[in-house]
Amino acid sequence: MKQNRKRILALVVLLAAAVVVMAVAPFVGLVKMPLSAAVSRSAEGSGFFIFWHMRVPRVIVAMLAGAALAASGMVFQAMFRNPLATPFTLGVASGASLGAAMYLRLGGAMSAWLAASLGLPGTPGISIAAFIGALASILLVYGLAQARRGFSGTTMLLAGVAVSFLFSSVILLMHYIGDIHSSYRLLRWIMGGLQAYGYDQVLRIAPFAIGGSAIVLCLTRELNLLTTGEDLATSRGVDVRRVKRTLFFATSLMVGGVVAVCGPIGFIGMMAPHICRLLIGADHRYLTPATMLFGAMFLTLCDLLARTLIAPAEIPVGVITALLGGPFFLWLLLRRAADIHTA
Repeated sequence: MKQNRKRILALVVLLAAAVVVMAVAPFVGLVKMPLSAAVSRSAEGSGFFIFWHMRVPRVIVAMLAGAALAASGMVFQAMFRNPLATPFTLGVASGASLGAAMYLRLGGAMSAWLAASLGLPGTPGISIAAFIGALASILLVYGLAQARRGFSGTTMLLAGVAVSFLFSSVILLMHYIGDIHSSYRLLRWIMGGLQAYGYDQVLRIAPFAIGGSAIVLCLTRELNLLTTGEDLATSRGVDVRRVKRTLFFATSLMVGGVVAVCGPIGFIGMMAPHICRLLIGADHRYLTPATMLFGAMFLTLCDLLARTLIAPAEIPVGVITALLGGPFFLWLLLRRAADIHTA
């Protein structure tokens, strides 16, 4: 009981911190603009437009994307019982990048065809192509795993790594044979970014982030049992294959939707769950909301750094997360090696 009270207190602190970050982040960088210009429609200049149509949507997209990526990483680590698993382990990012590369290579013809075929006029063609690529990767990995007559974590991981390498090789080929303009656009997109103008991107990412997160929150008991082993989970009445299939498609589509809008932003799904386990423990009833809150707050702060460190220029947020995630990954490897050695 005392442990649960501590976890609830930690959740309250994380929620309060996330609210503060979300409230303060849009104002950072407006030091040369009167506050009234940002919050008053009648104010002169473009302050109102910049604040409400650029800064606020960008923060909302960062919060949704960070929560989705963090939750997906937590699910993959629980499903595969592998602390190094990430949302991009199964090739989702490579598939989305391949879709974006094909779009940049084929240009406007592909954009018009995608918008007409899917009935999504006004949606950027690169986002549609990236999501189709992510979906193709998900289906391919799932098909390869099912071909082995099972849904084992090892098979899924190996299939994901193989598909990721295959797609990455095709991307390099298209990068090499493309012109300078398309190659630069592809390189810039692969770095990841949260440039939001208006609320269209919020509406595109929200169904995936909110829907996937809701499914994960409904299956926290099953996640707890999966971490103890499939046999024990089955003995407790869990349909392991159905639960794994549901979680796999829910989180993969969630990541695909985020990558289609923001590009591949790495390491959020690896860092957030581990940090929250240190803060709140491994019980997914508490770990899941904590991970979502921390991921949302963390990506928002990374984006704040990305747009202020060398202002008025901007660093792709994927570069910031990689700079922080690389040392964290090494620390995690060394920590696991030390645990194995002492055991």
